[in-house]
Amino acid sequence: MTHSPHEHGAQRLAQVLIVDDNADLVDNLREILVGARYVVHSAGSCEEALEVARLGFEVALVDLRLPDGDGTQLAPRLKEANPDGEVVLLTGFATLESAVAAVRAGACAYLVKPCQPQELLVTVEQAMRQVRLHSEKRELARRAQVAEKLAAVGTMTAGLSHEIRNPLNAAVLQLSVLERRVQKLPGGEQPPLLEPLHLVRDEIRRLDHILEDFLQFARPREFRAQRVKVIPVLDRVLDLLDGAAQQRHVRVLRSYSAVPAVAGDEERLRQVVMNLALNALEAVPDGGWLRVSCQPGDDPDLVEVLVDDCGPGVPAEIRERVFEPFFTTKAKGSGLGLPIVHAIVTQHGGTITVEEAPEGGARFALRIPRYR
Repeated sequence: MTHSPHEHGAQRLAQVLIVDDNADLVDNLREILVGARYVVHSAGSCEEALEVARLGFEVALVDLRLPDGDGTQLAPRLKEANPDGEVVLLTGFATLESAVAAVRAGACAYLVKPCQPQELLVTVEQAMRQVRLHSEKRELARRAQVAEKLAAVGTMTAGLSHEIRNPLNAAVLQLSVLERRVQKLPGGEQPPLLEPLHLVRDEIRRLDHILEDFLQFARPREFRAQRVKVIPVLDRVLDLLDGAAQQRHVRVLRSYSAVPAVAGDEERLRQVVMNLALNALEAVPDGGWLRVSCQPGDDPDLVEVLVDDCGPGVPAEIRERVFEPFFTTKAKGSGLGLPIVHAIVTQHGGTITVEEAPEGGARFALRIPRYR
C-alpha cells in the first residue's frame, strides 16, 4: 500500500534535504518533490548540509562528490544528527564500487544522475517507508515501557488502598479533633496553631488525591458509551475554571464550531477536559490566555477538541513521554494526570496528541468518535 508523504507525522509534510552543488539539478529535483507534496531544503556542501540537517529531515539526497568532502563520509554524520532519517546517495556512475560505498555509508539506496521523476519519487517513498518503520518501532518500544509501568501500578494498588488510606483517614480525624480543641482557646492564641494544622491538612488532601489517581489509573471503571453533547461539557468545565482564571487575569477563550454528539461517558470526558484546561492554566503567565475549541475532525467520524495556551509549550523531546505513567516535569504531583487522560481517551476509542499551538504554546488535541 502506498502512503502519501504527509502521513509521516500528524501535522506536517515530510522533509527532504538535497545536498548537491549543481544548482540546476537541485532546482529540478525540488520541483518534482514539491509537486509530490514534500517540503524541500537544500545545501551545496557538507558543512552547509550538517547545518541544515539540524532543522530535521526524513530523507536526504546526497551527492557523492561535494566541494568540501565526500557523500559517503557525510551520510553517517547526517544519520548521527537524525537517527530516524534515511539517506539516498546520488552518483553520476552506477558501479559496483559505488553501490558498496552507499551500503557502507548507511544509505538505504542510491540514484544515478540524471534520474527520471518516477524513479526519484519511488526511491524517496521507499526511504519514507523505512522512516515510518523506525517511528513504529519506537512507538512499540514506548508502549511496551508503558505496559510495564501499568503492571507495576496494578501490583501496587491493593496494598496502597489499605496501607495508605487507613492512616490518612486516621490522621484527618485526629486533625479535626485537634482543630476543635484549638478553636476553644482564646482568639489571640488560635492563629499560630491553626496555620500549621491547615498546612498539614492540605498536604494530607494532596496525598489523598495522589492515591486516588493510582486507584483510578489501575482500576478504571466499566465503560458504557452514551450520547454526549460536546459544547455543554466544555462550557461546564470552563465555568468552573472561571474564578481561578480571573484571579490571575487569565483570559479563557471559547471557540466552538457546530459538532455532532460523541460516544462516551460525560463525567469522564469532563475529567479529561478539566485536566487539560488546568494544565494549560498552570502553564500560562499571569495576564495570559488559554483557548478551548471544538470542530469537526478531518475524519468525518471524529470530533476534535483543542486546548491551546500561550505558555512555554512542551519541548519536542518529551512530547512522546508526557502520557507515560509517573513521568512529570512538575515539582509536585503523581505523574498520573495525563496518563489517566490518555487512558480515558483510549477507552473512548479516541486519540490525544500534544503539539505546538499556532501561537507557539502547547496544544493538546483530543479526537473522539462521534455517536452513531
